[in-house]
Amino acid sequence: MGLSLEIPRGKRTRKYRFLEILPGAISYIGVILLFVLSYFNPILGAIYLIAIISATLVKAVGIAARTYGGFKTMKAAEKVDWRGRCEDLEDAHAAYERLHRKNLEEYNFSDHVLNLKKILSDPEAKEKYLRPSEVYQAVIMAAYNEGIDTMKPSIEAVRDTTFPNERIIFVLGYEERGGEEIEKTVQELKKLFKDTFKEFILIKHPDGLKGEIKGKGPNLCYAGKELSKYCVQKHINREKVIVTTIDSDNRLSEKYLDAVAYEFCVRDPHTRQRRSYQPICVFTNNIWDAAAPMRVIAFSNSFFNVIQTMRPHILRNFASHSQPLAALEDMDYWSKRTIVEDGHQFWRSYFFFKGDYDVVPIRVSIGQDAVINDTLLETLKAQFVQLRRWDYGASDVAYVGNLLFNKKREVPFWKTFSKFVRLIDTHVTGAMIAPIVAFGGWVPMIMNLSDRGMTAFNLPMVVSVVQTIASIGILVTILMSLQMLPARPKRYKKIKGVVMVLQWILSPVIALGYTSAAAYYSQTRLLTGHYMETFDVTKKVVRK
Repeated sequence: MGLSLEIPRGKRTRKYRFLEILPGAISYIGVILLFVLSYFNPILGAIYLIAIISATLVKAVGIAARTYGGFKTMKAAEKVDWRGRCEDLEDAHAAYERLHRKNLEEYNFSDHVLNLKKILSDPEAKEKYLRPSEVYQAVIMAAYNEGIDTMKPSIEAVRDTTFPNERIIFVLGYEERGGEEIEKTVQELKKLFKDTFKEFILIKHPDGLKGEIKGKGPNLCYAGKELSKYCVQKHINREKVIVTTIDSDNRLSEKYLDAVAYEFCVRDPHTRQRRSYQPICVFTNNIWDAAAPMRVIAFSNSFFNVIQTMRPHILRNFASHSQPLAALEDMDYWSKRTIVEDGHQFWRSYFFFKGDYDVVPIRVSIGQDAVINDTLLETLKAQFVQLRRWDYGASDVAYVGNLLFNKKREVPFWKTFSKFVRLIDTHVTGAMIAPIVAFGGWVPMIMNLSDRGMTAFNLPMVVSVVQTIASIGILVTILMSLQMLPARPKRYKKIKGVVMVLQWILSPVIALGYTSAAAYYSQTRLLTGHYMETFDVTKKVVRK
């Protein structure tokens, strides 16, 4: 590689600093510009505001449509017999003879029969395509100080997948800085699951290694390297190993590993090593136990992940995902210098493979926890801390821009430039839209108290009408949230279901106090050079 894939530490170049400042600067200027235009000419302010709100309305309609479509697609994927499809790949000829006359609609959204046909029509199929029975699944769980009540169900979920346990290598990477308590927990888990998988491996990540931040990425890196050593010792071909990373609260769908194995096997050797596989992360494990504000945020984040699977061309890694071990080894695993190693892994992979890299949507779910802490106040604070960590993904703007606007660039310019623009847009709109929509309608009138024209005077009513239209999207959101709810625990009365609808009146407050505020916080840290280099672990509290 002519260019380094590493995030710089210490002093940045002028170009890199400019790019770090860029998202925060645009987010602040976007709001300030409304005041400036309204001061000099309320009509210009009104035009600017209406343009932003109209664009937001169009996006809201698109979001509602994709949420509905994505939810239907997820439900269809959960019904697919992925184990059966994997078994079909063991003898593609027999499976094709049995299936090709049937209506493809029976196979939901997938093109299973076409995949079988593609394999059969390739004269080099035996050399090029893997069978699922040759594949090993390595699951790396990253842990810091979580308790057994959180971790045990997640391991059981891996055990209960339809993929054969004898071909699952479970790696529990835990932090030395977690102390005696985590040591005791992982040893207890080792006793419980030592005979469940092909191997149950404990890997302790030492504290204070040179060149590492205190975060999840270094833990995964260390565990990944130990996994590679294990595969060499056991003579396991690295090109036949898929690595899935999970947090301690993640519950895999029983079909996830088979779905990944299937998508991995139907691709030729070149393509399958240059793809990662992304499930739909839904934050509903403990949704009935969470406080109302946390439930709204959990559902909103779940919907965002559902929507992303409907747009594979912009899909990026988030939270749990899968990637071939051979590719991970070649690119030196994950970054050890960022607190957002999941989203950053997309860009790291994209530039390593010189633009020949994509994320394959796996439209089955991985359940995750909504934020719950010991008290409501601690929960509210923990939720903000989690969101600001996610929003620190704005740091990738500088990383991408630095490698894109470079004489030694090794990726296609326009393809990468469009991704770069979308990346900026995602972070900027996350920060500035909520305050502009909430309060922008009053700005032209307030900034011209001595000369209130009809345009400025009527603008709050215009904005109100647009907001009413946009509330249709909220209705879709409510309906989808009810569909996504797991079964109500017996300890809750039916009235709790009504609360699950009423909670959405908190949406405007959450948009301002969490979505926008967390985005501004992270972008301001980048703008001022006060970098976030410590992974603030979200405490996992289990309600009993």
